[in-house]
Amino acid sequence: MTEFEKVYRTYFDDVYRYIRRLSGSESIADEITSETFFKAMRSINGFRGDCDIRVWLCQIAKNCYYTYLKKSGRTESIDETELFDLPSEEAAAEELFIRKEEAEAVRNILHTLPETYKEVFMWRVFAELSFRQIGQMFGKSDNWACVTYHRAKAMIKSELEDKDYEK
Repeated sequence: MTEFEKVYRTYFDDVYRYIRRLSGSESIADEITSETFFKAMRSINGFRGDCDIRVWLCQIAKNCYYTYLKKSGRTESIDETELFDLPSEEAAAEELFIRKEEAEAVRNILHTLPETYKEVFMWRVFAELSFRQIGQMFGKSDNWACVTYHRAKAMIKSELEDKDYEK
């Protein structure tokens, strides 16, 4: 097994889950994940090791996803993001409606945050990256990433409370 095959087997699910959460679509996640690993394979020699390889792959995936959105004429990009998993099929229709309403409220608030807070929050929630990995991406410490994430979370919570949404 080549080194790249090991990378592929190790990180495929992480990249797929990240794009699945961003896009809300399995087919888009399949397409973007494949494109991500194709691009990574072509440029693996350019990987400097400044950050975790998982972070590098997720950055490639994010760029591929945004390129896909631009090409398909969809400019809302992150507006398609669901922050909560859909409830099981047994869940009541009312619960489903409430959760969708909450997700929409969080999505709308997320877009009002300063870019750094939004990015850190998304990397933590969607890609499930550690604070260390997020800090590396921004050239900062893991403490900075942790503080930034919690501030973003507090901003979202505050806005939800101001708008009288229940969490």
